[in-house]
Amino acid sequence: MLSLHLSALQVVIPLLAAPLCAIIRIPGVTWLIALAVGIASSINSIAILLHINRFGEIVYSLGGWAAPFGIEYRIDSANALILLIISFIYLLGIIYAPASIKTEVPEKSQGWLYTAWILCFTGLSGITISGDVFNVFVFLEVSSLSTYILISFGQDKRCLTAAFRYLVMGTIAATFYLVGIGFLYSLTGTLNMADLAQRLPDLISQNTVAVAFGFVIVGLAIKMALFPFHAWLPNAYAYAPNAVTAFLAGTATKAAVYVFIRLTFEVFPEDYFSGFTSSHHIILAVGIFSAVITSAIAIFQDDLKRLFAWSSIGQIGYIAVGVGLASTAGVAASFLHLFNHSIMKTAIFMAIGGLFFVTGSTTTAALKNAGRRMPWTMAAILIGGLSLIGVPFTTGFISKWYLVSASLEQNFWWLAGLILLGSLVTAAYVWKIVEIAYFRKDPNVKVVRQEAPLSLLIPTWILVVANIYFGVDARFSGSMATQAANTILGVSP
Repeated sequence: MLSLHLSALQVVIPLLAAPLCAIIRIPGVTWLIALAVGIASSINSIAILLHINRFGEIVYSLGGWAAPFGIEYRIDSANALILLIISFIYLLGIIYAPASIKTEVPEKSQGWLYTAWILCFTGLSGITISGDVFNVFVFLEVSSLSTYILISFGQDKRCLTAAFRYLVMGTIAATFYLVGIGFLYSLTGTLNMADLAQRLPDLISQNTVAVAFGFVIVGLAIKMALFPFHAWLPNAYAYAPNAVTAFLAGTATKAAVYVFIRLTFEVFPEDYFSGFTSSHHIILAVGIFSAVITSAIAIFQDDLKRLFAWSSIGQIGYIAVGVGLASTAGVAASFLHLFNHSIMKTAIFMAIGGLFFVTGSTTTAALKNAGRRMPWTMAAILIGGLSLIGVPFTTGFISKWYLVSASLEQNFWWLAGLILLGSLVTAAYVWKIVEIAYFRKDPNVKVVRQEAPLSLLIPTWILVVANIYFGVDARFSGSMATQAANTILGVSP
C-alpha cells in the first residue's frame, strides 16, 4: 500500500534526484529536476497530512527492522505541519530561483547549486520525520554541508567567510549534539526517541542525563540561531544568493526549532535544573531577551538582508518564549509562529531579491523612490514588515495574539508587556524602510517604473497573499498548531 511508504518517499525522491543533477549539471535540466522534486514532495506532504488527520501517526521501519534495532520514521501532527512548510517553501523557492540565480551565479555553477539545494531539502525533510536521534544527526549534517555550499555561491567574496564561519559553528553544534546523544546511548542502549522517552524518566537522578540534556540543547540552539548562539546567521543570510537566503530563512532554522521542541518536551524528563529556576524559565528569559535586543540591533543595519537576518534571530526568540512557557498554549504559539514566520520572512527575502534584480543592491540606499518605482515589490516588503510587527489582518498578529494569551494564562503580565515592546522595536526598523522607500523623494529625478519580473513577483505574492489569508482566517494554522502542541505534550484534545 503506497500510503505506508509516504514518509520514505519524502526522503527517497530528493535523495535520488540530487546525484542525477550532479551528473547532468545543465542549468535548465537540473532546475526542472529540482522543480519536479518540489511538486512531488509538496503533494506527498499534503497526502501525509491528510493520512494523519484520518488515520493517526505514520510509523515506518526502514528495511522492516523495527525500532529500537532499526531506523524509524515517525510522523504525527507536529512534524507533518513542519514537513508541509518545508516542502512548499522549497517549491516556491525553486520557482523563484532561475531569474534570480541567473544574475548572481555563473552558468557553469548553477547545476551544482541545484544539486546542493536538493540535498539541503533532503536533509531538512529527514530531520523532520526521523524518529531516531542519531538519524537526526545524520540528516542535520546532510542539510548543513549542503547549506555551506549554497552560501558560498554568493557574488560577494565575503560569502566564503560567511560559509566558513557557519561551517565552524555548525561543526561545534553537531559535536555538542553528537556528544549528548552519545551519553544517552551509553546510559539507555537506545537512540529511538519513543524508546528514550520511556527509559529516561527512570534515570532522572543520573547526572549523565542532565549532561546529555545540556549538550543536546546547546547544539540545537546553535542550529536554530537562538541568542547568544546566533553569530553564524547574519553573514550567512547577507552574503548568500538571494534565492538561497529566502529558502534558508523559511526552512533551515525551523527544522532545528522543531527538533528542539520535540526533544525538550517529549524525550527528556521535564526538568534538569535544580535551585531557583528551571530549564524552561532559562529558555523563556533567553527568548524574550533575544526578541527585544536583536530587533533593536536590526534598526542600525544599512543592508536589508542583514537587517532582516537580525530580525529572524529576534523572531526565533519569540518561538523560544512559547517553548519557555511550557504550556499547551505556549507551545501552540511557538508552532504557529514557526508556520507564520516561514511565510512572512520568505516573502520578504524574495522581495529583496526582486529589488536586487532591478537595482543591483540590497542596501537601504537602493530603496529611494522604490515605493513608486517598484510598487509591487515594495508592497511585499511592507506587508511582510507589518506582519513582523503584528498588525491586525496579518499572520504576525495571530502569532503575537497567541503568545500574549499564553503569557496572560500564567499571569505573566510583564512578559506580555515585553512582547509588545518587541513589536514596537520591530516597528522602528520597518518604519525606517517605509520612510526611505515612500517618503524620501528627489524632485529633480524622474521616476521610471521598473518592476521585478513576474517569475520573481508571483512566488513572492503567493506568500504575501498567504500572509494575509492566514492573518484573517487562522482556523487551519491555529488548529494545526494546537494539535501539534497537544501531540508533543501528550495532552488529549
